[in-house]
Amino acid sequence: MRTPSSSAPKRRDNSAQGNALGKESKRIQALKDLIDNIGSITSAQVDAVTTLPAGDAATVDASITGGVLHFSFGIPQGQMGDPGPTGGNGNDGAPGQPFAQAVVDNVNTVSPGQDATVDVSFDGTNVHFSFGIPCGNDGSQGNDGAQGPPGEVTLDQLANVINGSSANSNSVGTLGLGVNDPPSGADLQQVVNKLDELILVLRR
Repeated sequence: MRTPSSSAPKRRDNSAQGNALGKESKRIQALKDLIDNIGSITSAQVDAVTTLPAGDAATVDASITGGVLHFSFGIPQGQMGDPGPTGGNGNDGAPGQPFAQAVVDNVNTVSPGQDATVDVSFDGTNVHFSFGIPCGNDGSQGNDGAQGPPGEVTLDQLANVINGSSANSNSVGTLGLGVNDPPSGADLQQVVNKLDELILVLRR
């Protein structure tokens, strides 16, 4: 009694063996052709060298064309080795070019909340800086300040005072004097008294 599970692996094994035999047969035939034509070879030439994955077997294909022996090689890459030791410190670099001075070319105000910036360049002699400085946010409203001192009098205020100053003499009565001819000492005394009264009223 046959079982399906026992027949399938044998067919696959037979197929693999057939492929391997076919490749080996081609190699043997190529080697025979090479031996048969060894006397007609005048030179050899490497046509290609191909890198194969690590672990693959190396390969070589040979053919003869017009007396020239052609080779194509397949070389597997080596396995990755262990890490090497840490290298020592390198030599110090050459001194950098000296500069004469640092120059601030620009200082710009940027919006509140933005990052400050700085650009640096070297022109062979001077180091140039350009800064961007963010301004602060607006502060809160402060308290009212104390009453300031009186301000200067305006021209309009001064004119109003001058226009109303003539009323200060309203309390001084008129002389109503009948002067003698010639004027007597009493007449002159009345005039002097009235002048004194007017002067006192106009004083501030």
